[in-house]
Amino acid sequence: MIKGFLFDLDGVIVETAIFHYQAWRKMANDLGFDISEEFNEGLKGISRMDSLNLILEHGNIVLTESEKIDWATKKNEHYLTLVSKMTANDILPGVKEFFTQIKQTDIKIALGSVSKNAKMILEGVGLIIEFDAIIDGTKITKGKPDPEVFLKGAVELGLSPEECLVFEDAVAGVEAGKNAGMKVVGIGNAEVLTKADIVFGGFEGIELTQLLSNFQ
Repeated sequence: MIKGFLFDLDGVIVETAIFHYQAWRKMANDLGFDISEEFNEGLKGISRMDSLNLILEHGNIVLTESEKIDWATKKNEHYLTLVSKMTANDILPGVKEFFTQIKQTDIKIALGSVSKNAKMILEGVGLIIEFDAIIDGTKITKGKPDPEVFLKGAVELGLSPEECLVFEDAVAGVEAGKNAGMKVVGIGNAEVLTKADIVFGGFEGIELTQLLSNFQ
């Protein structure tokens, strides 16, 4: 029986991908090359430093570890400036209604995000009080598809992996959930999230009881 929900943040609860793209693109431009939105799609669910390494490889740029940290910090400062203005209006459609349904049950809620800015974003949009546990980039050492973020979420909820259901929009995130031994609901394109147990385009219209019936 499912007793806990673990939510990714970006692309599931709020959409910050555009802000990440703008910040990463500015960094790339400052280094003398460009990245496309299509390339940025491949960074979804991947940690900041792993994303940086992929971007540098894409631009054939070689940096020292110290330089990488400096550029990642600059990128994050620009990103924070953009997301600091987020409000409840930035919550994706259907999310608040779905959380209302959850709160009428005994199901626990955790965040499983590689973002180190997750708490700030949740506070900004007014959702932080909804979570029983928050696992973010400050609490993990391995990015997705490693299952660490979701396994730690299960531990903080006091549940086994088999009792947890993951909500993810990224291929790496879906794989992380499956690697954790959990069932996974994909949020997005079913043709992309092929390893998810079930896929919805978004939270609008999802009826909780019906959803759970798929995992009994």
